[in-house]
Amino acid sequence: MPDEPPRRSPARTAAALLLTLTTVVVTGAATLTSVRSHTPSPLERTDAEVVADVLPRLAFLRDALDEGAGTDMQALFPEGYFFTHALYGLTWLSVAQRDPGLRDRALQEARWALERLYSPAGTAPFSAATVPAYGVFHAGWSAWLRGQTVAVAGGPERAPEEMAALDTAAEELAAAFESSLARGTPFLAAYPGQAWPVDSVVAMAALRLRDHLAGEDRYAPLFRVWMTEVRARLDPATGLVPHRVDAVHGRVVEGARGSSQALLLRFLFELDPEWAAADYTVFRELFASDVAMLPGVREYPRGDDSPGDVDSGPLVFGLSASASTVALADAVLAEDTATAAALTGFAEAAGMAVEWRGQRRYLGGTLPVGDAFLAWALATTPTVSGRVPAAPTDTVSPWWRLPWYALTLLPAAALAWATARVWRPHAPPRRDGSP
Repeated sequence: MPDEPPRRSPARTAAALLLTLTTVVVTGAATLTSVRSHTPSPLERTDAEVVADVLPRLAFLRDALDEGAGTDMQALFPEGYFFTHALYGLTWLSVAQRDPGLRDRALQEARWALERLYSPAGTAPFSAATVPAYGVFHAGWSAWLRGQTVAVAGGPERAPEEMAALDTAAEELAAAFESSLARGTPFLAAYPGQAWPVDSVVAMAALRLRDHLAGEDRYAPLFRVWMTEVRARLDPATGLVPHRVDAVHGRVVEGARGSSQALLLRFLFELDPEWAAADYTVFRELFASDVAMLPGVREYPRGDDSPGDVDSGPLVFGLSASASTVALADAVLAEDTATAAALTGFAEAAGMAVEWRGQRRYLGGTLPVGDAFLAWALATTPTVSGRVPAAPTDTVSPWWRLPWYALTLLPAAALAWATARVWRPHAPPRRDGSP
């Protein structure tokens, strides 16, 4: 009678089953992330496709905000509450620009978000004594959201009360800029004694948006003076708008950084496309990822490996998640198809998104403000500028997915090999006791 192979112990069988399940899960996840790395960018989609992609993100964000996500995000960084609500409203307005059939819903959600920016929770981090009230960050972003609301509503005639409120906000901003320029700096304070140029860029874009809506050039002379003064205070190391300046004199305190540069470029494209195009090219050359061909944006110029802080968030190999996300909006406005495709694919591959019951969330929904930034970037549409500048074409490797495949598929292949080994039948021992 032939020898029977030894039976597996229950413990060994359970371990084999657990390893098999792990292999299936890891292989499925690795395959999914690899497929998602090929997700088309907004430049490669129709308006309807962009809207269909963004709506589940907005559904998640609204539920999260209703459950207190704004307060949760505020605990992580000083503008968490504000940004999560403002970007939610702005994304809805971008959706309406792509699908006018959603205009009424978009206006409702944008107005809801705007109300919360002026709620006690929305103004709490800022000082009412700052000029303009609550500082240029709050004033600039809220004016931009209000202006976009007027635009989607159909113009000043369709939204007279909101246009009047925008006019009031614009006058306050303009007066603050004029006073600041007279004192010797084009940069307004966001907090008492603290100024970040990106906030002034957003505020100036809001002034120009007001002129665009009114069909006027009321603030054009102010913009020209402001632009001249900003260009006199660029970061000497990069030639870009600096990250932080002295609030009194506008002197550079900290040079250009990825997180603020990516954000201000989004609005510089609205203000001056040629200036934005030139700075975008330098930005891509100095801040594009240099990590194993992977796309992304560095927080500091190449060669500077300083650690992250509250502005950038945690850095991974020098790359900033916030800068990489917002840079997608810049690439869309610049029609930089290669960068837009790579940043979209990388975000989808690394974000571990889950869509369930009409809601799409990233990283398990633990960081809604990150979802808000990504949704806003994906839905980006130009508002004022009409000319598309030339974009750099050689800052993203066409082979960037190869290291991603290695990072995700090789562990899956190793687990598959180990699983096959575990389940392989063992030869029975020989009768003489030798192996």
